[in-house]
Amino acid sequence: MSSHSGMWKKTVFTYGIILLGSGILSFGLYNIHERTNVTEGGVLGMTLLLQHWFGFSPSVTSPLMDIACYLLAWRFLGNAFARYALAASLAFAGFHALWEQFPPLLPDLSAYPAIAAVAGALFVGLGVGLVVRIGGACGGDDALALSISHATRWPIARCYLLTDLTVLALSLSYISVSRILYSLITVTLSSALIGWVQGTGRAPSKDGADGGAPETETA
Repeated sequence: MSSHSGMWKKTVFTYGIILLGSGILSFGLYNIHERTNVTEGGVLGMTLLLQHWFGFSPSVTSPLMDIACYLLAWRFLGNAFARYALAASLAFAGFHALWEQFPPLLPDLSAYPAIAAVAGALFVGLGVGLVVRIGGACGGDDALALSISHATRWPIARCYLLTDLTVLALSLSYISVSRILYSLITVTLSSALIGWVQGTGRAPSKDGADGGAPETETA
């Protein structure tokens, strides 16, 4: 009986953290990113790049890239990842739809891009970090970073930064350097915060890489 009770409490805690992280992330994107045009790297930046140079609609490229990243992560991390990622994606969509029913709750930081970049990074880093700590993903970016971390044993922060900086470097082909610099602030801070939240309180892995991909069950 106690075993079933413990499993139930663990399940409630796990999905509670996923809900909390998804809510924080969606709140930040709605109140900061979408109002100030502060962008991230990863899948979002790649969809904009493909749209600019090839005319491919993000409505097509974004889900295709997300699906590819999810399948890759599922291959490495198993069925538990798929469950948690689905829960996080649905929670993110639900929370975002909820925020859209209200006017923005934070001041408009459009005139202060540096502050917007830092504030946006805090919401992304904390929200995504909580979901990744559980072993889930809010989007293709998270799934790809988890896959790279699992395959290379690199810290998760390094994997996020690698994918984000690659996309931002490619984006210099059509975005001004000044705008990229603010995005660089965001991705650097959010990557570091994700790694800190994901790895805080965890024992270093056997190879000494602290904050790597979480061990995810396959059943």
